[in-house]
Amino acid sequence: MTFKTATLAHSSIHPIRKLLFLIIAVGTLHPAINATLGLILGIVAAYLLGHPFSDKNSKVISHLLKIAVVGLGFGMNPQETLAAGRDGLGITACFIALTLVMAMLLSRVLRLSPRLSYLLGAGTAICGGSAIATVSPIISASEKDISISIGVVFLLNALALVIFPYIGHWLDLSQYQFGVWAAIAIHDTSSVIGAASVFGDEALRVATTVKMVRALWIIPIALLSMVLFRSKDKTFRIPWFILLFITVIFAKDYLPFTSEHTGSIVEGAKGLMVLALFLVGSSLPGINIKSIGSRALVLGLTLWILVSVSSLLLIVLQAN
Repeated sequence: MTFKTATLAHSSIHPIRKLLFLIIAVGTLHPAINATLGLILGIVAAYLLGHPFSDKNSKVISHLLKIAVVGLGFGMNPQETLAAGRDGLGITACFIALTLVMAMLLSRVLRLSPRLSYLLGAGTAICGGSAIATVSPIISASEKDISISIGVVFLLNALALVIFPYIGHWLDLSQYQFGVWAAIAIHDTSSVIGAASVFGDEALRVATTVKMVRALWIIPIALLSMVLFRSKDKTFRIPWFILLFITVIFAKDYLPFTSEHTGSIVEGAKGLMVLALFLVGSSLPGINIKSIGSRALVLGLTLWILVSVSSLLLIVLQAN
């Protein structure tokens, strides 16, 4: 995630505020702090103290996320993972295609640039800021388009993390149903796992697996982007941590230390995910809503609502 926030530069923040920020950040590792509370604490801390490490925020979030996802793999059952991955493959493919097509069609109605619309479509369809960061150099997106699209994704991710568990309980969704829904309808992996962890352990396992399947679509989408925008000599990063996540699931039983420490590893991974969401929250106060623009926000919100509602209806209908 590369969105440039308008928070105070780290050099202008008093050392005591930096220390307090770090204390709160470390405090989010406590098991009593869930994903939603971690996000809220990040927002509050940034408002009151500023963000002393804003220049390093995106890299730290990315590293924490990858470590946390691999750590969660130690708590996965191979058979359940295969079943969830198989079930999620078709539905993720359908909604990725639907989202990208709708993004390009709505761009004409809203008179947005094709590149900005494509970035918002890719971010909504696959994995939020990570997808935008992967696709943007391939399509030669401007810095402004990147900032706007990631700003929209950040805002909607935060909203989803807070409201999705309440909607899931209100609709009496099962753990499996909520896990699939969160994995399809929420943008970033951190918010998917955060919302699912609030809902329940089974939802967390399902959501993580289906989300990893969804995230792997970044490879064919990157190749498609090269064709659509006639890009040459462009490269993209393969999400190797997903392959490591899969390896851990199927190899952990053969590792001598995992049987005794699996619970601790998974709990540690959850703590790192909450810390990542704290840092996500700390970047939200710096997002300038006016600089995003109403049309880009409308496009992002429309795509998100379309995917959220249609995927929820499909999941509920399949259960009946």
